[in-house]
This record gives sequence, C-alpha cells and structure tokens, in this order.
Amino acid sequence: MIAAAAVARRIVEGKLSNTAQNLASAEKIRNNPKFRELVSKRTRFAWTLSVIVLVMYFGFIALIAFNKALLATPLGVGINTTIGFPLGVGVILGAVILTGIYVYRANGEFDELNRQIIEESR
Repeated sequence: MIAAAAVARRIVEGKLSNTAQNLASAEKIRNNPKFRELVSKRTRFAWTLSVIVLVMYFGFIALIAFNKALLATPLGVGINTTIGFPLGVGVILGAVILTGIYVYRANGEFDELNRQIIEESR
C-alpha cells in the first residue's frame, strides 16, 4: 500500500510520467520508419559481425582439433614460437577489432538515427 501511495505522489509531483503518454510515445516510435530502419540495420550488422567472429573462433578450434601439426610448426628456423600462437592472438585481436568497428558505427550512424527518431517522437 505504501508503494502505491509513493507512486501516486510522484505522479502528482510530476516526477513520474503518465503511463498512457508513455505507451503512446512508444507506439509512435515503434511505427516510425526510421526506427524500423535502425533496428534492421543494427540487427543485420550485429549478426554479420557475430558470424565473422564465430567463423574465426571455430576455424581456430577446428585447426586445433584436426591439424595440430600445422599449428605446431615453428615460424622459422631457430624460432621456438609456433604458427599457433600468432593465429590465436589473431583470433583475439580480430574480435577486438570487430568490436571496435561495431562501436564506431553505433556511435556514428546508429546514434544519429536514434537522435532523429527521438526528435520526431516529441
């Protein structure tokens, strides 16, 4: 009972917005073509990057499972480091680079679309 009274008081004070107004705003945003474009682009881009990371990772794991001799090959004569080490580092760096690419695009193109959607919903 106390919680309901606190919520009612906050609504009266203007600290908590009207639920019907929130629902109308959400519906307006959901019907905005730019919102659909944002969701579509972001989803497609995220799946593409995810597939690339999975191919890199499982490709490396497949090499470990099926071609250990290749990974155990030294990088050169007199060098103790094998081919497996730089390939493993490459998988990690590839994931970090792809994350950076996503963040760059999210902070640019996706944030701009998001800003436009918010402005149009006001």
